[in-house]
Amino acid sequence: MYPARLDEKGRIKLPVDFQNFFAAFPEKRVYVTSLDGRIGQIYPISVWRANLEFLSGLKDNSKVVKKVLFNANDFGAEAEVDSSGRVTVNSQMREDLNLMGQELRLTAVRGRVEILNEELYRQMRREAQEDAEANVSTLEDLGML
Repeated sequence: MYPARLDEKGRIKLPVDFQNFFAAFPEKRVYVTSLDGRIGQIYPISVWRANLEFLSGLKDNSKVVKKVLFNANDFGAEAEVDSSGRVTVNSQMREDLNLMGQELRLTAVRGRVEILNEELYRQMRREAQEDAEANVSTLEDLGML
């Protein structure tokens, strides 16, 4: 997890590792959104387009797709990683996800960067530490090194 903050213009400065990740894509555009109204996501635009294509093929789960796409469109906006490694987060998402004026946490998950506010980070941290020893033991028994 990387610490981050939004500046006064609503931009988040990406760590160098994430800047390099996004720079490896041919298109420099990203899609900044939230699918659940809690966790922010920054997708390379090509990955976001692949997600849209995937979702359009899910005919059996049309209600789920419709709700997820509503959130994605409601919170989402295309942006670009600027030369200083900053990405603008739209004002609706900044407000609804409570991202302003506090330390944020960034993490890489399945081809995207996730943005957690401090409260959500602390909640997830507490939950991850519950039964941690038993969870590690279970995974080691399954073959984790």
